[in-house]
Amino acid sequence: MMPSTVSCSIDLQAEGKRIGHLRINKITNTAGWASTFIHLGCVVNGKGPTVLVLAGNHGDEYAGQLAALRLLQELQPEQVHGRVIIIPVLSPPASKANTRTWPSGANFNRAFPGRPDGPPHEQLADYLTRVLFPMADVVIDMHSGGRSSTFLPCSHMHVVDNPQQRKAMLEAMEAWCSDWHYLYIDVNGNGLLPVEAENQGKLVVTTELYGGGRVPVAVQDLAWNGLNNVLRHVGAMKGEVQTRASLGLPPAVIIDGRDPGNIVVSPEDGLFEVMLEPGDPVKAGQPVGRLWFMDKPSRAPELLCSPVDGVVVVTRAIPITEQGDCVFVVGTVIEREAIL
Repeated sequence: MMPSTVSCSIDLQAEGKRIGHLRINKITNTAGWASTFIHLGCVVNGKGPTVLVLAGNHGDEYAGQLAALRLLQELQPEQVHGRVIIIPVLSPPASKANTRTWPSGANFNRAFPGRPDGPPHEQLADYLTRVLFPMADVVIDMHSGGRSSTFLPCSHMHVVDNPQQRKAMLEAMEAWCSDWHYLYIDVNGNGLLPVEAENQGKLVVTTELYGGGRVPVAVQDLAWNGLNNVLRHVGAMKGEVQTRASLGLPPAVIIDGRDPGNIVVSPEDGLFEVMLEPGDPVKAGQPVGRLWFMDKPSRAPELLCSPVDGVVVVTRAIPITEQGDCVFVVGTVIEREAIL
């Protein structure tokens, strides 16, 4: 395979702190020679693990971007054991446009492993796959519900096959100290960033940090405190590792979201009214929302009900809804031991 077409402006091996960018060449209508910059930083201090901190995989998911930008500003070499590489906004064109996907329509989180001779998002995915992931021991990929969904604030994970990797990921997920954790599957094909990192044997930590087009203060605190605690947990940052017990909090609740039948989509176009919020308990057959019909105001709304007893995890944040749009997701409580 041809070498990566992405260049890095800083030395990722040298001791100390550096801030620079990845550069992807492009041609536009206003510049025959142009580049897309993906800004990054690297903090290195002696021996220790390498942690790759990523946010802005989807452009309209801002809680992680804010936390990663703050980390890039505040983290100093004397706080680090090993190396922390931070890319606070993986998809700048999408972030600036407040959209989930790139202007081309590309979903960066379906671009992996990427290819060096592909469009810009695939070139960037190829660079992560073949350059940055092999460097890393730990990959943190922060998500939220974006503009379209409100997601129960949580850290989450895939249940990988390797038992040692699964245990390490479970413990790192718990180190976020969120009230909720979530087990998820990929229901839309392949190409996920976390899966590529998992396939390379990395300890992968992911999140869903609210959404709905805003970042509440409590969610931003969770993003910041959780990120720092995970860095301490994996040994990349100095300081005492917190637990929910040390914080005086009850054990977190783990929600199993691996049944695709618990992802409910709209049967037709309409206006979706939320009747329960993320975190609310729900019974099978209980309405979670209802669909109204603006062009047929004489028509009664259609109730959309939970398929199982469990907990509401996701609700649609935008009332206007097209047929096939996800309107809510429910999950069931699972004991920690069952994951191991």
